[in-house]
Amino acid sequence: MSVHGFTPSGMTQPTPYHHVAVGTGTRHVHVSGQIARTADGTPVAPGDLAGQVAQALRNTATGLAGAGATFDDVLRLTFYVTQWAPEKIDAFMAGVEKVAGEIGLSLPLPPASLIGVDYLFEPDVLVEVEATAILD
Repeated sequence: MSVHGFTPSGMTQPTPYHHVAVGTGTRHVHVSGQIARTADGTPVAPGDLAGQVAQALRNTATGLAGAGATFDDVLRLTFYVTQWAPEKIDAFMAGVEKVAGEIGLSLPLPPASLIGVDYLFEPDVLVEVEATAILD
């Protein structure tokens, strides 16, 4: 494995993600712009944050696989969530937990940022995911 994720002593714990990831390898993989759409562009889970998080992560897994990577190779995840408020964390994590086993996403997550935004490129898009991976 080319990525080792951990949370050093002295950093906030518990969190649903590792604070640090150390990657070794020579090939970087960047997957971005993953939203809750099927391959033909059909929206998935309109109005449902958990459902959209799950589908966006499925699409991220597909992008990683296309480059020969898995979530085990991911150094960092970034989530953009529209109209973010702290009370949405349960729905957000429900989406992550719903799909984690299916797509090989270990919990806690790799180092991750959740960034609240006013809106994304279309009004029904609630979440967008980006992943950075490294391969040997």
